[in-house]
Amino acid sequence: MKSKKVLLVVLSILIACTVVGCGTQAERISYNLSKEADNFNIVRRLTVINCITGDTLFVMEGKMSVEDDGCVLRIYVEDNGAYKKHMVGLSDNVTYTLEDLSTNAVDRYKYTINFNPKMWIPFGVDHID
Repeated sequence: MKSKKVLLVVLSILIACTVVGCGTQAERISYNLSKEADNFNIVRRLTVINCITGDTLFVMEGKMSVEDDGCVLRIYVEDNGAYKKHMVGLSDNVTYTLEDLSTNAVDRYKYTINFNPKMWIPFGVDHID
């Protein structure tokens, strides 16, 4: 009976170690970047957009942690050792993007996100070559 318990414990540990080691590199990077951002170590840009008009409602830049529960976007900002909390109500008409701006040097992996407000409102199809 005792040997069955020991065997069960050993098998449980082996299974747990196998499952933990199966994550992809992208999952590990995502986890690490999220942890760094939540510890206010990454400079980010938050852009809130009205999807109907295509207007940018506001932009925030700085060391921030963001929580999204689907209805409210909670933004925690570090400001010279002090912390501030901002909240944005989300709806079907309001969305946001969150960019990582912590880049030490420009290299071949740098990317740019450009928003075209006309793309938010259906008005026809244009072919761009």
